[in-house]
Amino acid sequence: MDSVPLADLETLYRSEYRRFLRVATAILRDETRAVDAVQEAFASALRRQRQFRGEGPLEAWVWRMVVNAALKERGRPRHTELADSEVAASLEEEPTPVAEAIARLPERQRLALFLRYYADLDYESIATALQVSSGTVGATLNAAHTSLRRLLQEVRP
Repeated sequence: MDSVPLADLETLYRSEYRRFLRVATAILRDETRAVDAVQEAFASALRRQRQFRGEGPLEAWVWRMVVNAALKERGRPRHTELADSEVAASLEEEPTPVAEAIARLPERQRLALFLRYYADLDYESIATALQVSSGTVGATLNAAHTSLRRLLQEVRP
């Protein structure tokens, strides 16, 4: 394949935007920054559309860009000027034990969990997005599940 047709990228954007945003938000823990990351990922896909070789699904190729954009955004400093309502909203949200346990996982395990359960991707698509083998995806998810069980047992009364 020479390049991704613009119509295919547009269709993917329109149909899967909420899923991309949900995973980027999970990575960043900030929906405003997640919107920026998803937009940047699609801008990157447009710039790189000739690089898509068609060896895997287009969606998995774009997922890789969304994950990379979110990780890059996470490394940037946050804007410190928050409206009072945003500060109040962030203080009202108590993290759940599950969210806290997920936050303690190694990054690859968190990303695999987000792509599997937030984005509902299959192992092959996760492998493409994370640039690992599908066997590594299975092992990573298994390790994440084991760690989560252990971490959640620690918080039980």
